[in-house]
Amino acid sequence: MELTRRHALAAAAGVAAAPLLPAISANAAAPMADKQAPSFYRYRVGDILVTVVSDGQNVFKYEDNFIVNARKEEVAAALEKAYMAPGMMTIYFAPLVLNIGGKVVVVDTGNGPVANKNSKGANGLFADNMIAAGFDPAKVDTVVISHFHTDHVNGLLTADGAPAFPNAEVLVPAVEWKFWMDDGEMSRAPAGRMAGLFKNNRNVFDAGLKKKVTPYEWGKEVVPGLLAVESIGHTPGHTSYVLSSGSGKVFIQSDVTNNPNPFATNPGWHAFFDQDGEVAEKTRRRVYDMVVAEKLMVQGFHYPFPGLGHVEKDGSGYRVVPAPWNPVI
Repeated sequence: MELTRRHALAAAAGVAAAPLLPAISANAAAPMADKQAPSFYRYRVGDILVTVVSDGQNVFKYEDNFIVNARKEEVAAALEKAYMAPGMMTIYFAPLVLNIGGKVVVVDTGNGPVANKNSKGANGLFADNMIAAGFDPAKVDTVVISHFHTDHVNGLLTADGAPAFPNAEVLVPAVEWKFWMDDGEMSRAPAGRMAGLFKNNRNVFDAGLKKKVTPYEWGKEVVPGLLAVESIGHTPGHTSYVLSSGSGKVFIQSDVTNNPNPFATNPGWHAFFDQDGEVAEKTRRRVYDMVVAEKLMVQGFHYPFPGLGHVEKDGSGYRVVPAPWNPVI
């Protein structure tokens, strides 16, 4: 018993003393981090390599006019159910980089470097994260744009206003291009957000990009394996895509919904940024019924990162089930 008692006392003394030395070296070797690691995620669709590149997020105070056909109390309850901070809304952004048949294709470009500066690095991260993922903007062959909202086109330019992808052809929906480049439509645009969008789009595409722009039609492959699909309402020419190779297929939904909580769970809600809310709702229900029936994986630009998941019917709405993170490409 005496031997056991001595051992017990020695062990207790060792435990008491042990934290003193490691604490000093740990603090010196591992200072507190103040930045996230670069955010990108890769997966394959057949022979196509998809790299989802985070452009960050926007967290803002929910305003009464954000969803135009729902009571504030209903929206607050939906956001609370989604574990968002009280009275706050979060929107995520995630452009894509595709390796297709030896070509590098960018799908949408994020909020751009001006937003990066104004948001203090909360968004506008696409350019930096794309480089961190191993891509050289000068070696991008094609940029495909789904529609002409600022979080999709402003990354076409660098901070000094030069083309961000100097050697790339820029493919845009023909209907979208016609609408935003129409002087008559611009003259009729209401003051405020719509007038601002016309001005922004003219500024972006007048900055040395017009000669690089090629409009494309729905129902055709814009690049091999990437089929353009009409999904209007959010904008007049809003476009989604079916990405396919071999037996692999993913529906790239662009902005059919924004954050799926609350816009997939409540598909009848109309956000202020949907140019035609009624048409956007019909499109949303049609598209989601289709992906449910065909069991298509969905890649969402505004889904929580990395934005890949399955869609299920859930009562009168839909539920997005995120695809599990896969460490293997």
